[in-house]
Amino acid sequence: MSVAGLIRMGDNTLVLGQRLSEWCGHAPALEEDIALANMALDLIGQTQLWLGLAASREEAGRDADALAYHRDAWDFRNLLLVEQPNRDFGVTMMRQFLFDCWHFEVLQALAAHPDAEVSAIAQKSVKEVTYHRERSSDTVIALGDGTEESRGRMQGALDRLWPYVGEMFSTDDDDLTDMTALRPAFDAYAETVFAQATLTRPDSDFAHMGGKTGARHSEHLGHMLATMQVLPRSYPDATW
Repeated sequence: MSVAGLIRMGDNTLVLGQRLSEWCGHAPALEEDIALANMALDLIGQTQLWLGLAASREEAGRDADALAYHRDAWDFRNLLLVEQPNRDFGVTMMRQFLFDCWHFEVLQALAAHPDAEVSAIAQKSVKEVTYHRERSSDTVIALGDGTEESRGRMQGALDRLWPYVGEMFSTDDDDLTDMTALRPAFDAYAETVFAQATLTRPDSDFAHMGGKTGARHSEHLGHMLATMQVLPRSYPDATW
């Protein structure tokens, strides 16, 4: 069992959960504010499970909190997609939709993983992510097939974020499952939603790479971590 694979799963949910939490008190409607906060809490809860398991398996004296708050940006193994800034609500929801489509397929595969603890985390998490995918799909369709303004923003968001999709389906020995094998199901579902949303998937296959291996992160991750980690780093011995 690859500890690095567990950390990748936990870093993805941690970083995206933090990004979603940035909307708290700032979302365009009260319902969206509450929904995004709840999704962020779901993802942070999943982070606790993945990083907690990683910490117990690596036997290096760290726990989930240490992995979350006391690593630098170059030690993170999250997908580049999830560290991208929120920008407007359209970008946030398109980022969420693309991640949810991938996340759902990964958790479905991991639910049958031979490692019982990995399987248990996936089975629990996929229940939450099924709702996440349903909600982000509905939002993408509503905004894409909405006004001229909302459709333009959603198409712009898709064009901006599509180059980050390819990394999700690159795979190596550290992954907990074969990510490449999940691409057909992802494409089939995404294409159905894009059609209903009257959005056009970009033709380019160019893909930004490096986040999940730690070889390269965008400048956005460091800024986000500085905010997320300031309290535990300032008061490392604090307890509640």
